[in-house]
Amino acid sequence: MSEAAQLDPEDRKIITLARSARARNSVAEGAAVRDETGRTYAAGTVALDSLKLSALRTAVAMAVASGATSLEAAAVVTDAESASEEDRAAVRDLGGAGTPVLLAGPDGTLRATLPA
Repeated sequence: MSEAAQLDPEDRKIITLARSARARNSVAEGAAVRDETGRTYAAGTVALDSLKLSALRTAVAMAVASGATSLEAAAVVTDAESASEEDRAAVRDLGGAGTPVLLAGPDGTLRATLPA
């Protein structure tokens, strides 16, 4: 059975939310995180002249700003081969080193599960 076939429905949900954020905003990446209560936060890449944030760092910031104290999982939908160290560090800061970061392609297919 493939890794994607074994995905928990809640993990599938955050990949779908990340994919939707990417498509809706026509940005390079979409991301979503799930906090300790099951709430989800989805975001796209922020690319303003004065502010540049990856989708995953934006989703983590949204969770923190909404009162989340921990993360259960994170997902990023991207063409990139991996999540950057900075992105994984943001997830690690809130969720801890064991928080999974699901890396999916633009079609939503899970490519890898990385440690925060």
